[in-house]
Amino acid sequence: MSAPRDELIFLIAGEESGDQLGAGLMRALTARLGQGVAFAGVGGHAMEREGLASVFPMSEIAVMGIGAVLARLPGIIRRGLALVDTIVAARPDALVIIDSPDFTHRVAARVRRRLPDLAIVNYVSPSVWAWRPGRARRMRPYVDHVLALKPFEPAVHLRLGGPPCTYVGHPLVERLGELRSGPGERAALDDGPLRLVVLPGSRRSEIGRLMEPFGEALGRVASGAGRGLEVVLPAVSHLVEEIRALTQSWPVRPTIVEGEAAKYAAFRASHLALAASGTVTLELALSGVPMVVAYRVSRLELQLRFLVNVPSIVLANLVLGANAVPEFVQEDCTAEKLAGALLALARETPERRRQVDAFARLDDIMEAGAATTPSERAAAIILETLDGKREAAA
Repeated sequence: MSAPRDELIFLIAGEESGDQLGAGLMRALTARLGQGVAFAGVGGHAMEREGLASVFPMSEIAVMGIGAVLARLPGIIRRGLALVDTIVAARPDALVIIDSPDFTHRVAARVRRRLPDLAIVNYVSPSVWAWRPGRARRMRPYVDHVLALKPFEPAVHLRLGGPPCTYVGHPLVERLGELRSGPGERAALDDGPLRLVVLPGSRRSEIGRLMEPFGEALGRVASGAGRGLEVVLPAVSHLVEEIRALTQSWPVRPTIVEGEAAKYAAFRASHLALAASGTVTLELALSGVPMVVAYRVSRLELQLRFLVNVPSIVLANLVLGANAVPEFVQEDCTAEKLAGALLALARETPERRRQVDAFARLDDIMEAGAATTPSERAAAIILETLDGKREAAA
C-alpha cells in the first residue's frame, strides 16, 4: 500500500502584490500542515523563497496597461493554455488564483471544465464593485470561494450573485507596527520643516504622467508653506534611475529612497503625502498621514472611463465609505490644484482634521473578528473548501 501523498496546492500569482500574498499564504498553510503540504504553480521571488519552483517566470504575465497587454497577448495566451495542461497533469488538491483576474480566471475556468471536482479559491476579489459587475455571477461555475481583502466585498458578491465570499482581512493589518510612528519619529506639525512624502507610482506609465505636475506642485508648496520643506520619494528599484533623472528639474529636490523599510520609515516621519492612486493610499491612511491623491490615464483608458462605477479612485476612501481624501484625476491633476490641496493639509485645518479622524476609524472597519492574521484565515478557508469538495464528491 502506497503512502498517502502530501496535499498539493497549486497557486498562480501574476504580479508583485500577489506574490507577497502567495508567500504569506504558503507560510500559513505550512504552519497548519507541516511536511504534509507541497506547492506548485507560478509566482515571484517571495513565493520562491517559500519553496515554490515557478513553472515559468511571473514577469512573463505581470503586464500592466492596455497597450502593454495587447502587445504581449499571444505569448500570454500560450502561457495560459500550457498552464492549464500543467495543472490538469499535476492533479492538485486545490488551485488558488491570486489577483490578476484577466489571466488567472481564464486559467481557472478551463481547469474547472477538465477537473470538475477540484477545489478552486480566488484570493483577492476582482473589482466587480467598480466595473464589469457581471463578472461576479460568471465566476460561480469555476470559483468555490472568494477571499476578500476589502470589508465591503462579501456584501457586493452577495448582491451581484457571485460565489461565496469571506473577508479575511487586508495583509497591511499585519504590518501596523511598521506603518505607525513610534516616539520621536514624527515631529509635531508646527515643529521644524514640513515633511512630505511623494509617491508617483510603481509603473513607468504612472511616473511618466505624474512626475511633471508633482514636481511643479512641490515648488508651489515650498513657496506657500512659509517654512522649510523636506521631501522624501520612495522609488521602486527598477525605476529608480529614471525617477532620479526626472527629479533633476524639480524646484525641490527630494531624497530618493529604495525598499519597503525605507518607504515605511518615510511614512512614519511625514506630515503629509502626495500620491498616485493605488494600495499606497491605504498604507498612508493606516500610517495616519493626510494625503492628496492624483491620477492620469492614457487616452485609450480614458475612453473606457464610462464603464467604471465607483465613487472614488482612492482605496482608502472606498474602505472608509467616505471621500475623506481629495483626488485629482486627468484634467484636474494640475500643479495648482495639487499644491492648493497640500497647503490645506500643512496646518491644523478642518481639511486635515477630517482625514485624521477618518483614518482613526480604519482599525475597526478592517478588523476581521478573530485573533489570527489574514494569511491564517485565508489558509483555513482554503482547507475547509478542499474538505467540502471531497465530501461532496464522495
